[in-house]
Amino acid sequence: MAVKPVVLCINRAGARVARRVADHLGAALHGRVDRVDAPDVAFNDALDHVRDLFAAGVPVVGVCASGILIRAVAPLLSDKRAEPPVVAVSDDGAVVVPLLGGHRGANRLARDIAGALGGAAAVTTAGDVALGVALDAPPPGYLLANPEDAKTAMAALLAGGGARLIGEALFDLPQKPDAEIEIAVTEAPLDGGPARLVYHPRRHVLGVGCARGCDAAELRDLAARVLADAGIAPGAVAAVATLDLKADEPAVNALAARLGVPLRLFTATELEALAPRLATPSEVVFAEVGCHGVSEGAALAVAGPDGALRVAKTKTANATCALARAPDVLDGPLPGRGRGRVALVGIGPGDAQWRTPEASRMVAQAEELVGYGLYINLLGAIAAGKPRAEFPLGGEEDRCRHALEEAAKGRDIAIICSGDAGIYAMGALVYELVARGDGPGGVSDAARRVEIVSAPGVSALQGAAARAGAPLGHDFCAISLSDLLTPREDILKRLQAAAEGDFVIAFYNPVSKRRRTLLADARDILLKYRPADTPVLLASSLGRPEEALKYRRLDALEVDEVDMLTVVLVGSSQSRLVATGDGPRMFTPRGYARKLAAPDA
Repeated sequence: MAVKPVVLCINRAGARVARRVADHLGAALHGRVDRVDAPDVAFNDALDHVRDLFAAGVPVVGVCASGILIRAVAPLLSDKRAEPPVVAVSDDGAVVVPLLGGHRGANRLARDIAGALGGAAAVTTAGDVALGVALDAPPPGYLLANPEDAKTAMAALLAGGGARLIGEALFDLPQKPDAEIEIAVTEAPLDGGPARLVYHPRRHVLGVGCARGCDAAELRDLAARVLADAGIAPGAVAAVATLDLKADEPAVNALAARLGVPLRLFTATELEALAPRLATPSEVVFAEVGCHGVSEGAALAVAGPDGALRVAKTKTANATCALARAPDVLDGPLPGRGRGRVALVGIGPGDAQWRTPEASRMVAQAEELVGYGLYINLLGAIAAGKPRAEFPLGGEEDRCRHALEEAAKGRDIAIICSGDAGIYAMGALVYELVARGDGPGGVSDAARRVEIVSAPGVSALQGAAARAGAPLGHDFCAISLSDLLTPREDILKRLQAAAEGDFVIAFYNPVSKRRRTLLADARDILLKYRPADTPVLLASSLGRPEEALKYRRLDALEVDEVDMLTVVLVGSSQSRLVATGDGPRMFTPRGYARKLAAPDA
């Protein structure tokens, strides 16, 4: 489980046990308001709270009736391979039941909790019950090379076939020399199948280096050759390691992604400390990057003080690769640091139902949340207890710079934006800071090498359109009426062009306390090109309890009806309202009527 579990309690009867479980797991205790004293996080609605956590991929341990957890997550169930563990604990701690994710950590978690409480883990997974093992969930530090065959092998074992154990005794299973099923634990490449499950102990580290812009295929093929020559399976690799200056090198990141292992980074100073252990130290490399070896040093740095080089530096024209072996499997936090990531998270209007699962997962995985405090608060359960760095409105550059510099330390940072992070939000500013370099107003060299990813959100434009009907059925555009960052003259030019083009227009930032005239200017410009009765939607606080929708004619649009929480949608000359049983709806025809009326070609 990559994300730490949350312990949830809904009544006083289970509060003592819930606190014991939380303390044992080092997890936060989430408690129902007025029913659980001094929780780390308080909530009002248990079903909504559990649902938000589950959607974000957070393992949930509920000290409550199983039915509460089942009702909460049932609407979200879809893929057992991706869903987080859910465990129910009785109020007295006597019974611990893994409800979901048995082979993704729930069974192990249930047994751990039961052991701490002196209770019983009610594991119902067939393999765990009959044999005490889950073949598709090997211990940490081991990889099952052919998980697709685990179900067939387990069925054969349950039928009493026994197994032939090759290599390390990874599971406590009855051995039969002539058994149909073979359980092989090996560092070497070995083909698996329905009758053979292959497990690789992850004791090896690939250290790599490359020239800037090295072709990914060149490094990939070099790594494959090094492993093949050493007789080591790719599944026995625990990490790819290199110099921190290569954190953003596409070939290096592609190799780690292909192997499905973490990338670990080290400074030149850290690698130079390993110079006495190198097989092929190089003065040329030292002169260039400040250490006598990158690939060998990085591999040894992760393998640890008792690790040893298995393959010394091997070169191609643009890449180097070395292989080190640790004495034990590498299953805990690895030395070095990760690349670091800034996640640009669009949370939509704030309602959890309008937030994408990807956005929720990025928030759950983040080590720190950065943003305007109101936006972070809208996240509810999944933000509870997380470190946060809040910045006021107007502190956008400081906000983005902080996120990039913290990510440069190897941390996972999420910048929280309302709507979509790439639409009038922080996405463009993050890339602008990177583009400035390390000069005035830019960021450090390390910050420019972090990974930047984006989770799209429901924009105010989309939210307003969905509530209105289908006003964006034909060509449309968005214009911000804030002249804080855009000269007023440019805004007026864009208004004129959009009016002449007959676009449906979404106005963002329509007014502020000091800026009251541009919306009126926009109305007057548009009235020169489209009918006075053109429909206008005023949509405020979309997706929130105080949501309000109002329709106006274009000639009746008044500035005083609009505030900063309002999106203004102005129809084109073709947009109109239609009466429905649920009230008026706004739509813009695409032109199907003309198509149907046209004679056949």
